[in-house]
This record gives sequence, C-alpha cells and structure tokens, in this order.
Amino acid sequence: MPDPAAARAAELRRVLTRAMHAYYVLDAPEMSDAEYDRLFRELQALEREHPDLTTPDSPTLRVGAEPATALVKHAHLAPMLSLANAFSDDDLREWQERNARVAPDVVGAGYNLEVKIDGAAVNLTYRDGVLAVGATRGNGVVGEVVTANLRTVPDIPLRLQGNGWPAVLEVRGECYMPRAAFEALNRKRVAAGEPPFANPRNAAAGGLRQLDSRLTRERGLRFFAFAAFAPPGAGRLPFGTQVELLQGLTAWGFRVEPHHRRVADLPGAMAAVAELEPLLDGLPFGADGVVVKVDRLALHEELGNVGDREPRWAVARKFAPEVAVTKLLDIKVNVGRTGALNPYATLEPVEIGGVTVSTATLHNADLIAAKDIRIGDWVEVTRAGEVIPQVLGPVRERRAELEAAGTPPRPFTMPTRCPACGSEVEAPPDEVMSYCPNVSCPSRVHEGIFHFASRGAMDIRGLGYERVRQLLDAGLIHDAADLYGLQTLPLVALDGFGEKSAAQLITAVAASKAQPLSRLLFALGIRRVGDGAAELLARRFGTMAALRDASPEVIAEVRGIGPTIAAGVAAFFREERNRDLLRRLEAAGLRMDEPVKVTAGGVFDGQTFVLTGTLTALSRAEATRLIEQAGGAVTGSVSKKTAAMVAGSEPGSKLEKAKALGIPVWDEAELLRRLGR
Repeated sequence: MPDPAAARAAELRRVLTRAMHAYYVLDAPEMSDAEYDRLFRELQALEREHPDLTTPDSPTLRVGAEPATALVKHAHLAPMLSLANAFSDDDLREWQERNARVAPDVVGAGYNLEVKIDGAAVNLTYRDGVLAVGATRGNGVVGEVVTANLRTVPDIPLRLQGNGWPAVLEVRGECYMPRAAFEALNRKRVAAGEPPFANPRNAAAGGLRQLDSRLTRERGLRFFAFAAFAPPGAGRLPFGTQVELLQGLTAWGFRVEPHHRRVADLPGAMAAVAELEPLLDGLPFGADGVVVKVDRLALHEELGNVGDREPRWAVARKFAPEVAVTKLLDIKVNVGRTGALNPYATLEPVEIGGVTVSTATLHNADLIAAKDIRIGDWVEVTRAGEVIPQVLGPVRERRAELEAAGTPPRPFTMPTRCPACGSEVEAPPDEVMSYCPNVSCPSRVHEGIFHFASRGAMDIRGLGYERVRQLLDAGLIHDAADLYGLQTLPLVALDGFGEKSAAQLITAVAASKAQPLSRLLFALGIRRVGDGAAELLARRFGTMAALRDASPEVIAEVRGIGPTIAAGVAAFFREERNRDLLRRLEAAGLRMDEPVKVTAGGVFDGQTFVLTGTLTALSRAEATRLIEQAGGAVTGSVSKKTAAMVAGSEPGSKLEKAKALGIPVWDEAELLRRLGR
C-alpha cells in the first residue's frame, strides 16, 4: 500500500514546481501568494517529519525556476535569495531563537524594519559608478538583461552620486507600479476593449520584460533600493549596519522606502509591525508585509544562509489576505483561444474587500484535485493581488456537515468533450491543460479574434470582447480575415453602431494592415508564441513565407525559441486551414514582412553583423538596435558577406565558422568603441 505522506509530498512538489514555473518563467501566476505559502509550508512540515521524503528537486531547496529564454541571460555576482515568511509573533520569536543558536549576539543587536514592496525584484550592476547592467531576478542566480527598460525608470540613477562606492557594485531593489498608474493603465485598456491587468505586480513584471523599452516607459514604473553587494576585489561597502546602508544608497542617488525604522530588540520589532500593518493599504503602492532584518551587517555574514535558498538574517512578516467563506455552487469550464479548457467556480455571491464576488478562477484540474475542491463545498475565497478572486480550498469541517445531511459535495472531473462544440478533448501527457482540437470551435474562434484585435497584436481600436461576439452572432465574420471585408451598411444595422462608429471601426481595421510581421505572428495565436517569441521569429526569418517554409530544426536554432515552440510553429503552418487564413490575410493587404530599421549614412551603412554568445553590457536587442541605428543589419548566420561578429561568453559554433572565414571578431567594448560610445 503506498505511503500517504510520500504520495502527498510528491503531489505538493509537482504542484509547487509548476506554480514556480508559471510565475517565474511564463509570467502567468496560477495561484495566489497565500495559496503558494500554504502548500509550501505543508511540504516543509512533511519533510521535517519525514526527512527521507526530501528530494533534490524539492521546491523547498530551490530559490525559483529557470528564467524565460526570450531575453539574454545574466549571472548575478551574488545570488538574489528569497525570504522566509513569518505569519505571527510566535514565528518571529522562533526565527530569533534559531538565529541565536548560530550567533548569540543577535539578541539585542537591533533590527531594521522595511515595508515589503509588492513588485518585481531587480538587480543593478554599476561599474565605476555607471549603470552597466540591469537584470530581473530570474531564478535568483541567473536573470534576464533588461537594462534598456530599467533606464526608463526615473528612480534608477544612471550614474551614482556622491562617493565611497566600490568599483563594482550590485544594488538590489523592487520595481513597482504605483496604484494610481495601475488604475489609469487599466482604465485605458478597458476603454480600448482590452482585458485589464490582474494586479500592479504582474503589470510591473510584464513591463520589465518588454522587448521595446518605450512600452516599459508607458507603464510608469518606479523603484526602491534596499540592498547592495560588492564582489571580492571591488572594494568593501562602507557601512556597518542596514540603517547606514539605506542612508548610503540615498546618498548615492537611490530612493528607499520611507517607512523603514530601527528598533532595539524583538519586542520593539513586534510593536513596529503592529503599527505598520494598518498603514499598508493606504500606501500609494502595493505592499504585502514588513521585512525584519538584523541591523548589524557583520552578523549577516556570521548567520549566513539556509542552503542557497534564503538568508537567516532577514524574514518577511506577512499578513493574511481578507478571506471569505461561501458555497461553491458549480465548476464550469470555458475554452480559450488556443483550445485550453479553463475551469472556474461559480459561487454564492460574497463580499470581499468591498467587492461582490460570484466567480473565481480554479486554474486547472490538477490544482482542483491537489486542493480537493468539490462541487457543493463550502470554500475559502480571497482576491489574489486584491483583484482576481481565487478559491483557496474547502472548509473541511463543513464538508462533514454536508455529508451528514445527505448532500455530500461531489468531485470535479474535466469533461472529455468540449463544452462549446462537443469535440473530443485532447490531454497531452506532458502538459497540465486539456485542449479542444477543433479550430472552428465557436469559443476558440471568439477568443481568437478578440486576441487578434488586441492592443499587443493587430491593435484594432474599438473591437472589444462584446463587439467580436456581436459580429459573430450577426454572421458578419467567421474568422480574423473576415474583419478586412467589413462594410458600413451591415455594421450600421447592428445595435450600438452608427455611421460614425462603423466608419471608425473600418478605419481601425484598415490601419492594422500596416502592423509588422512580429505583431501578426503574435496575433495568430500560435500556441506558446507570445510577443517576445514572435519578435525573435520575425527578426530571424524576415518574411512569413520564409518562416512558413522553415523546418522545425531550423526554427529551433533561433536563440530563445527551442524545440517545443518550434514544433508548435511548424504544426501551425502544416494545417491547411491556417495556410488558407494566411493567404486571405495577404490578399487583404496585410504586411507579411518585418521592417529592417536601417539608418542610411551611419558608420555601419550597408554592413551585416552576427551576434553570438551572452552579452553582458548590452542586451541582444540593445546591440541590434545600436547596429541598425548606425546603418547596419543583424543576421543569424555567418557568411563571407558578414562585416564582423560580436561575440559574448559561450559563443558556440558560429565563432569557429567566423574564424574559418576570416571574419573579424569583436567584443562588446569594440562594438561600442566603433559606435563612438
């Protein structure tokens, strides 16, 4: 008979690992922080009780997940660790007791308390006082280079002020979107018929990973610094305490969160936490707790870290989100544009944080099973990030009451046929989602056309979710290509349309024809091809025809794509229905190529370059943009016509080919020198 503890630990490892991947790699969280913390602590407890259940791949032994591959990777000079959580004063006492066993001086040495910003952690590398690299946290060891994007954040100094900073310095902090900017952005998106962002944290993280820094600037991101590190040989930081470090960061030109305070001992820390908690909701930015840090920096070194996961000298004092209990009436399923079946809960209406909630996300069947959520249960519901309602889990005591009354809640099973069209559902063995394979499924068509018209895709203003449904119901469109045949008179006959609004929609549809190949590829809704992958493919192949005719092996060679995305792209082009759609879109006048941004008369006028390896001072997108601005072009393959290769670390086989052909090989410094920078 299988061991129940071992089975539960295996299930928790699988669910938590997938959640980390969704959060860190896909930027698409599938559970709230409260849900993750609950399951994580359950796994920790199991592993403490049964040490033999701890596996090398357990989430309790890891910092995060692998970073996304659409941006150039960057190795931090020192790991960016996560923080352990404390949910009560008792947790804080236990934390101090554990530390005192390692370093007895920690008791009475003082603590510094800092509001925990709910944003996206970033790492800034300064060399000789100048910002050289800005990177996301990634998995804590390797992040992604987003220097150009971080340069748009006004709180990040491009050159340090004052003096006393070491030759090489890493500054850690949090990029966030102020509440006012987030609300204004969502009002714009709703007015444009686009779905609002879930919360400021996701909006900030997504803004940092834009390939176009102008889009990042539109997010209005801000930054607070809270830590600094100098590698060996670069010079020591001139601070003895965390308080002095924050003062030093301020002197060097950074903003630090203004509510930080020093206390003499743990009772003082507990009192300060109690004072800070009611202030958090009124701050102009999201905050999800208070970080308590040992003030004396020498004790940081003495205390060290718990493995490579979290520092002993700091802990995040978290506060429980508002949770309500209500009845789960049913679990229904909707179908997304890729055919993914998405379960959601219908609830007895309940008020949470001043908002009446009647539906909540359930993410996927595996999570429903892991939480043992059943139809008819009394469940705990919260609003993740104060926006999206999510079901935390069942109230098991009340389930017993229902069973005793003869109305036991019933388990949920994913339908074997699509609820929208009746097609037999596919469940790939390597994926958590189930899919409707029917490309003509009415739900897929609706979601697909809405995505096609969205701002990040073809940007057809005024064509929101309900407008798409109206056009489908009226039989004016059946797929995205039909949008380009819309005429004024049939539109005017529909409710809500006048001559002016009909003309505006037709004008917006016509304007979308000028969108480049990268936007069209994203708009087509190819599975796993987001806006970043679409831009990489468009840059590499240049035309729709070249990409259509490329083999999966050739597509997979594109840096940042890989075999899984490549297989999906090739499969899309093999489908005759898709090829017909593309022919009709081309006949309608849509652009099927990616413009090459070349500046005539520049220092690289007419020259072709190849980038290889991992660049450090520049992202690959930045290097490409600088070359193009100087009149050159960047290609993916080496030939006799290549003017020079710009090589970073781990360059691969292209470097050997360049040397064999006698192509000059430059490093980043040489590229910048030739550009006059």
